[in-house]
Amino acid sequence: MSEAASLNLYSGQPQHENFSRMKDLFPVGTLDPARSPHPFPTGNAIDLPDAFEFEGMTRPTKDFIGATDTSAILVLKKGEILFEKYALTGGPEVQWISWSVAKSFVSALVGIAVDEGLIADIEDPIDGYVPNLTGSAYGGVRIKDVLQMSSGARWNEDYSDPDSDINRFAAAITGGMGLDDFVAGMVRATEPGSLCQYNSADTQALGLLLVHSTGRSVTQYMQEKLYEPMGMESPGYWLLDSKGLEMAFGGLNMTARDFAKMGELFRNGGNWKGKQLVPEAWVKASIRPDAPHLQKGRVLVGGHVLPLGYGYQWWVPEGDRGEFSAIGVYNQFIYVDPTRGVVIVKLSANRAYGTSTDEATNREMETIAFLRDVAAATE
Repeated sequence: MSEAASLNLYSGQPQHENFSRMKDLFPVGTLDPARSPHPFPTGNAIDLPDAFEFEGMTRPTKDFIGATDTSAILVLKKGEILFEKYALTGGPEVQWISWSVAKSFVSALVGIAVDEGLIADIEDPIDGYVPNLTGSAYGGVRIKDVLQMSSGARWNEDYSDPDSDINRFAAAITGGMGLDDFVAGMVRATEPGSLCQYNSADTQALGLLLVHSTGRSVTQYMQEKLYEPMGMESPGYWLLDSKGLEMAFGGLNMTARDFAKMGELFRNGGNWKGKQLVPEAWVKASIRPDAPHLQKGRVLVGGHVLPLGYGYQWWVPEGDRGEFSAIGVYNQFIYVDPTRGVVIVKLSANRAYGTSTDEATNREMETIAFLRDVAAATE
C-alpha cells in the first residue's frame, strides 16, 4: 500500500505508468473472463477527424490526444469496431483504472438487485439495508437520492485541494481506515433530494448497499450479473481497501474493449444479445435527470457547476440526441450516442487534471465536443 499512497494524484505528474498497473499497487478482487467471451466484430474502419470545434476554436485532434495523455480510443458503431488505437501504456489487453466510470457499473448492479427483489424499492432509506449508516448523513435518505448524488451529505470533491473530502477519502484507503467507517462518519449539510452535489462517498454507500442486500461482495455480484453474461474477454479487477471492501466509487480496472460492453449494454436498453441483464426501465431512468436540481447547470462538482445533467450515476449532456456518458477523473469516458448507434471509450491520464477546477486543465467538456465529432464521423 505504501507505493499506492505515493501516486501523488492531481499534482501535474504523469500517471500513465500507474493507471495501467493499479492491480499491482493495491489489493484486488478479481473478475474472471467469461467462459464464452464476446469479441466485437470489425466494421468499416474510420479515421478520427483531424480537428474539432470547441468554444469557438478549432482544436487539432492530434494535439488534444497528446495533451490529455490518451492511452486508448475505441469506437463502436452498432457493436462493430470502427476505430481502435492505443498509446503510452495502453493496449488491448491492458486493464486501465476506471476512476468514476465505475459509478455507472455500480448503478447497474443496484438496478439488477432491485429487479431481483433484493432491494425492495429505491424509495426506501438506505440505512434500512446498511444499519451502520443510521445516525450518519445517510440515515433516512432514500436510495434514489444517493443514486442521484443528492444525499445531502457534506462533501467537497475539489481534487486540487489537498484537504478536500475526496482527497481525505483517498488517504483513508491507504491509511488503514475502512471505507465503510469513513462513510458512516459523514454528516449532513443539505436536505436530501434538493441539491446534486457530486459526492464519491454516495457511490461508496451504494457499494455497501449491494454488499448488505445481496450477501455478496461487489466483485462476486458483478461477476455473476454482468461480467459472465456480457462475455468479458479479459480479467478485471476491483481495488480493495484495507478491510477487503471494493472501492465502489472508482476502483474498477478493465480493458477498453470490456469497458465498451457497458456502453453497448445501455445503448441497447440493458439487453445483451437477447437477454435482459438490466431492466429497460432502469436504464431509461438512469440516463434521465428527472428533477430540477439534476438539470444542466445545477450540478455541483468541487464547488463549481458542471454544464451536464445527472441521472443514476450517469452524466447527460445537453441536446436532443439522447447522449449519455460515464465519466471519470483524468478523462476516462464511456460515451454513448444512441441515435447514431455509437459507443466510444476514451482512457486517459491527463496529467493536468485536478491541478485546478478549471475546464482548461480538466478538459471534460472539450472531450465531449471531441467525442461528438468522432461519433458524427461514423456516418
